[in-house]
Amino acid sequence: MTRDRISTFLFSDDGKIPNNPDLPLLVYPEVLLDRVVDCEMILRGNNWRNSWTGGVFDYHHFHSNTHEVLGVISGKAMIAFGGEQGKDIQVAAGDVVIIPAGVGHKKIEASPDFKVVGAYPDGAQHDLLTGKPEERDQALKKIADVPVPDLDPVFAEDGPLMELWTKG
Repeated sequence: MTRDRISTFLFSDDGKIPNNPDLPLLVYPEVLLDRVVDCEMILRGNNWRNSWTGGVFDYHHFHSNTHEVLGVISGKAMIAFGGEQGKDIQVAAGDVVIIPAGVGHKKIEASPDFKVVGAYPDGAQHDLLTGKPEERDQALKKIADVPVPDLDPVFAEDGPLMELWTKG
């Protein structure tokens, strides 16, 4: 993967989904294309743990207390990131998406064989929020306190995340 193929997306707070004011969503296209079977091992080796394998919820949700990585291991899908005013992004086997704390995500459509491995820095236990008004104040505080991970989930200390994620 060449770094010029990485896509970054910074989403504004839409009043429901807070998103992240400092850290962009990162999409690494086809980075694991020839290594999808090793996805979970690669993530774990870079301290992105507490992994799971499955799909993406079909409703807008976010995690206020941790970042999340999704490694697409089979199929393809259209996923909405950033809430209702965000962006729909096509992902396919071999792609990796790094989702900052607070950034909403929702599966719009997927092939029958769509599957991801998800994981969290330091094996964090994630919360699951949907943008309800009563969640907001606490969620904003938690999002602001989530540290930048020590390692990129795919490339460790040499990864693009280390350059692209700086809290301002």
